[in-house]
Amino acid sequence: MAAVSCSSLSLAQQANTVLQPVNFDQVIINDDFWKPKMDNVATKTLAACIYQTEEKTPRIRNFERVANGKGEPHEGIFYDDSDVFKALEAMAYALKVKPDAAMEAKADEWIDKVAAAQLPDGYLNTWYTLKGLDQRWTDMSMHEDYNGGHMIEAGVAYYQATGKRKLLDVCIKWADHFDSLFGPGKRHWVTGHQELELALVKLYTVTNNKKYLQLADWLLSERGHGYAKGYTWTDWKDTAYAQDVLPVKQQTEITGHAVRAMYMYTGAADVAAHTGDTAYMRAMRRVWEDVVYRNMYITGGIGSSGGNEGFSVDYDLPNEQAYCETCASVGMVFWNQRMNAMTGSSEYMDVLERVLYNGALDGLSLSGDRFFYGNPLASDGRHYRREWFGTACCPANIARLVASLGNYVYAHTASDLYVNLFVGSSTKVRLNNIAVDIAQTTGYPWNGLIQLTINPEKAGNFGLRIRIPGWVSQQAVPGNLYSMKPTVTNYVLKLNGQPVSYTLQDGYAVIQRKWQKGDQLTLELPMEVQLLTSRSEVKQNEGRVAIQRGPLVYCVEGADNNGKAWDFVVPANTSFSTMPHQVLQEKVTAISMQVPALQIAGNGLQVQTGSKQVLAIPYYVWANRGKNEMQVWLPTSFQNIKINR
Repeated sequence: MAAVSCSSLSLAQQANTVLQPVNFDQVIINDDFWKPKMDNVATKTLAACIYQTEEKTPRIRNFERVANGKGEPHEGIFYDDSDVFKALEAMAYALKVKPDAAMEAKADEWIDKVAAAQLPDGYLNTWYTLKGLDQRWTDMSMHEDYNGGHMIEAGVAYYQATGKRKLLDVCIKWADHFDSLFGPGKRHWVTGHQELELALVKLYTVTNNKKYLQLADWLLSERGHGYAKGYTWTDWKDTAYAQDVLPVKQQTEITGHAVRAMYMYTGAADVAAHTGDTAYMRAMRRVWEDVVYRNMYITGGIGSSGGNEGFSVDYDLPNEQAYCETCASVGMVFWNQRMNAMTGSSEYMDVLERVLYNGALDGLSLSGDRFFYGNPLASDGRHYRREWFGTACCPANIARLVASLGNYVYAHTASDLYVNLFVGSSTKVRLNNIAVDIAQTTGYPWNGLIQLTINPEKAGNFGLRIRIPGWVSQQAVPGNLYSMKPTVTNYVLKLNGQPVSYTLQDGYAVIQRKWQKGDQLTLELPMEVQLLTSRSEVKQNEGRVAIQRGPLVYCVEGADNNGKAWDFVVPANTSFSTMPHQVLQEKVTAISMQVPALQIAGNGLQVQTGSKQVLAIPYYVWANRGKNEMQVWLPTSFQNIKINR
């Protein structure tokens, strides 16, 4: 079957999608903030993933054992195959960011081993192939579909990045095997860990074979009818854990495991975008509002409970105990991009930006080879970044997100270009049948100056839509879960150095005109220090404020403050100043404040108040200098202070 590059899909094939995101393979990132991180992922992070996958753990060996056919046992966990595929997907993106012959050879080597483990009927899963094929497809909780979905995502990405289709053909054969067993008039199947739904839509976009889109739609329709069989349902007896209480189109609130939910709702939005199914669209909006309006941290992190790695009750957002799995933040990026594409509304990109710069990026160390599984918003000094995890979904997941940043910067329709993220980059799109080169330069997120150079192949009319972040107008997040103190500054938009006429639509500044080669549009965003408060229902943040500047949420870490991050308050009249600072090799803008503090006498029997200079740093860089105290939500009076000893 001939495959077609996703980036070359016509808008006719995407007829129900309001926006078409520009694919990563069509975007060159040269950003001062993101490019070093992407290079770090391409070298340090993927080197760690390869070492752990090949040497420290048996993940690759399991594929080799299947191919050897000598009856060797399986080692590890039943979902370990997925980590191989996520690492391969990250390699694919990295090869576009930083071409590397050795990396490509390593990926090809892995792909050969994966292909050699595929059975003649298309089945591919090392757990059941080594342990007993008689048990395959009997327990919906055992991640066979999840592993297959991540393989499809890797196969599509590697094909788009390199043009090589060996893994893609393996994926097609696997998907055809799955389709031969499950679907209308065949066997029921409820995905135990959602992922296959969104992957099948990706497979549809590169093959244009509608059966994969229809299969994704069918998988979504299987939920909420009592069809599921597996330990999640029979042992745990928790259908909400896997979002299986109601059919997807009837769901109104977020439940259960956060990563499962994000992958499922991403898949539902993908299906809705391609089919125009308004029932999915309405359900996605209802659930999205429940997440963002009542269940999201200020960092964009989601899933407060470690017990189910997910959601508990509305407004339950503890800080020290926050689970906030890195993978859930990655899923929030996926879902919000799809919601933006489906609607053309910038509020989804506002959430995506918040998650990307804070909740997700925090999961990756500055060195690139240490990781957070959970991302708390306060620490008494016990939290630290780890080399790896037994369940190792997060390292490869954050690697593939950072490496694929190009997927999220631009989108377009037939006649309009959307600038969604402020990232130094370039791309080319066709607008009103005119090839248009766009180059973006910026110092974001440290300063708010963004410059776009537009070079159409010939003068022509088309629209340019630039997202104006909600925080510019003091909307911290959509809804009113968090609030910002009103200020009077605003953004400035100029064309070729002169004020330009524009309209504001769905959160975008829209300039519709006849563009000439060399036109330069500049946007200057105010980068003031802003204080945020929570709704009163969030009891953990009562009497506390958080600090934000631009898209970045700040925290106070002991490493910058003589080991203390819990002994001060931030009154309403506090003034702030910014200053250049460095956390290891990372140059950041820090925020300084002179605030009241408690001082405990050496004998521990006396307490007095004084004043101290406190330095706040971007949240994403904390815990890179060893174990430290840390707080995001800072007390405004001594009544709410906690002395951490």
